[in-house]
Amino acid sequence: MAKKPSKRREALLKLVDVTKTYSVDEAMATLKNLKSAKFDETVEVALNLNVDPRHADQMVRGSVVLPNGTGKTVRVAVFAKDAKADEAKAAGADLVGSTDLIESIQAGNIDFDIVISTPDMMGVLGKVARILGPKGLMPNPKTGTVTMDVAKAVENAKGGQVNFRVDKKGNIHAGIGKVSFSEEKIKENFVTLLETINKAKPASAKGRYITNGAISLTMSPSITLDTAELMEMK
Repeated sequence: MAKKPSKRREALLKLVDVTKTYSVDEAMATLKNLKSAKFDETVEVALNLNVDPRHADQMVRGSVVLPNGTGKTVRVAVFAKDAKADEAKAAGADLVGSTDLIESIQAGNIDFDIVISTPDMMGVLGKVARILGPKGLMPNPKTGTVTMDVAKAVENAKGGQVNFRVDKKGNIHAGIGKVSFSEEKIKENFVTLLETINKAKPASAKGRYITNGAISLTMSPSITLDTAELMEMK
């Protein structure tokens, strides 16, 4: 027997027409009315792409720095040595090290949200790839987290960088801000994300690129978006 929705959930469901496909502007206006939690809920985007990530040429992944940030405090760990370690510290990295950080991670200490590494440290990071990989924390050149410009990478991470990657079923999930943001700021972040994902469309992907799209708050029902409008954001 299906569990009956809570009164709060029932009230929220009355604010979203599940039979309707919303334009982006309509979705933004509706989103602000769905705030129900005592905390500042995250604005979450969910997309399904018509790609097969089992094929390397159809893997969609990348990063984007949102113009208005994510509203989230991000802890950054940097693997670097000597001058590059000093640059990372000066840029505001929370943790900077090399073999000492490896030992800390192996001991179960994962007190960070993003990992950045200079290229020469990636061999060392291989020792904890099985720990960081499943958590989506392994640095990658495609997301700008394997770089010699560690200062810029730290600034981007702290300033609102979002990394995205399709899962096995072609889904992408990303947080793009907080419900306390203005409609305009949420929309700016949303459009920036969609422009980046559209530009990342693989040449080998055929047919309709974005098959489904939705936006929601942490505790709210999803608002179904017009995929034709989403694909026009380039």
